[in-house]
Amino acid sequence: MLFFLVLLVVIGLFIMNKVSKTGVPKTARTGAIAALILIAVLSCFTVIPAGHVGVVDFFGHVSKRTVKAGINLVNPLARIVKFSVKTQEAMEVMDVPSKEGLNIKLDVSVLYHLDPEKAAEVYKTVGKDYAEIILIPQFRSVARGVTASYEAKALYTSEREMVSTLIKKDLEKIVSDRGVVVESVPMRRIILPAGLSQSIEQKLQAEQESQRMQFVLLKEKQEAERKKIEAQGIADFQSIVTRGISEPLLRWKGIEATEKLANSQNTKVIIVGAGKDGLPLIMDTK
Repeated sequence: MLFFLVLLVVIGLFIMNKVSKTGVPKTARTGAIAALILIAVLSCFTVIPAGHVGVVDFFGHVSKRTVKAGINLVNPLARIVKFSVKTQEAMEVMDVPSKEGLNIKLDVSVLYHLDPEKAAEVYKTVGKDYAEIILIPQFRSVARGVTASYEAKALYTSEREMVSTLIKKDLEKIVSDRGVVVESVPMRRIILPAGLSQSIEQKLQAEQESQRMQFVLLKEKQEAERKKIEAQGIADFQSIVTRGISEPLLRWKGIEATEKLANSQNTKVIIVGAGKDGLPLIMDTK
C-alpha cells in the first residue's frame, strides 16, 4: 500500500514536470496534483457499515482477515466485498409428512446470521448467496425429517416447541461449520388436512372434560372425608361429655340450684319431685 502511494506521488511529479513545459500556470498544476493525491489517499480507505464485515479480494486472493465495521485502511487495488452479520429471517411454507403419513402444511421461519470469523471462508467456498445455497435446502430437508417422527397431534399441540428445538439442533449440526449461526426456528402456523384438526380439537376437549370430572370427583371425595372427620369429632365429644355426667353429679347440681332459689328474695313455691331422688321444682307464685 505504501508502495502504491509513493508510486502515485512519483507519477504526479512526473506529470507536473511535463505540464510545466506546456505553460500551464503553477497554481493549476499544484491543484491538479493535490486533487490526484487526495483521490489516491481516499481510495486507501473504506467504510464498513454497522452490522457488516468486509472480505478483502485482491485479484482472486482472499485474505483470511475480515475488515470490521468502521473506517479501515485497505489496499486501493483490492475489492472489498461486504457481508451482513445481522440477524436475518428466511420464511418457508412447505408440505411436510407426519408419522401417520399425513401431509401437513408448515409455515415456519429460521432466524440466522453469518459468523463474522468465517465470512472469508464463506466468500471463497460459497459466495454471497450462501443462505439460498446452504441454509434453505438443508432447512427444508431437516424440517421434513423431524416432522416425520411425530404424529400430527404433536405438531398441533404443545409438543410443537420440542419439534422446533429439534429442527434447530439438527440444522446447526449441518450449517454451523459452514459459517451460518442458527438462532431459532419459530413455527408460525400449522395447517392440518381437512377434518383432522376438528377431530383433534374434539379429542382435546374430551380429554379436558375428563380431567375436569376427575377434579370434581376428587373434590367431592375430599368433602365427604371432611364431613366424616367432623361427624367423628362430634361423636367423640358427646361420648366424652356423656361419660362425665353421673347421677350423683346431677343430684348435687339440683341441690345447689334449690339452695340458690330458696335464698332469693322472690316469692316461690318449692315442690319436691316424686321418688326418693326427686329434685325440687320451684314455681314462681307472682
